[in-house]
Amino acid sequence: MKLEVFEGKTKEEAKEKALTALKSTEKEIYCKEEEVKGKLFKATTYKCNAIKISDIATYLKDSLSELLNNMGIECQFETNVREEQINIKMYSDKNNILIGKSGQTLMAIQTILRQQVYNQIGMYPYILLDVENYKEKKISNLERTAKRIAKEVLKTKIDVSLDDMNSYERRIVHNALTKFKNISTTSEGEEPNRHIVIRYVETKED
Repeated sequence: MKLEVFEGKTKEEAKEKALTALKSTEKEIYCKEEEVKGKLFKATTYKCNAIKISDIATYLKDSLSELLNNMGIECQFETNVREEQINIKMYSDKNNILIGKSGQTLMAIQTILRQQVYNQIGMYPYILLDVENYKEKKISNLERTAKRIAKEVLKTKIDVSLDDMNSYERRIVHNALTKFKNISTTSEGEEPNRHIVIRYVETKED
């Protein structure tokens, strides 16, 4: 797995060359743009270091298979790419081991995979690694809990601090409450004890 480099007089031209050569749409590639300063009287040019997301997905699947084999775990995979995010769902008779306490093993495996890709191409991919429907259920539970607490804050106008969460979980809560009127969410504290505070915010109409 490696980046292919395309040059152009503008960013748009460099990216267009990448899309044409890779026979892909903009949402089907990762592109790291680079400005190349011209020397003396040479004009500035641009590079598009590009790779198909599907190629990264294949690399991740192979890497994950090797990692799990070393752990002595047999596993089946279901892989798809949606909105530039690579989704890999694992099916095994050792799901509890793959998930770990509070999903820690699952998050650790995902972190390892992202770092492996970064070491190869200098970009972190968007990955959602799941064991059957563990994360889907966790996301749904987090969203329901966040919305329930937000409704209580609207009634009482008293701020509520949630339990400590990792960055992935905090992002789910932030996104779940973006459309709540008179509610704001902020992350506070230092890792690994960082948490979200749900606050009531008055508006001019109030």
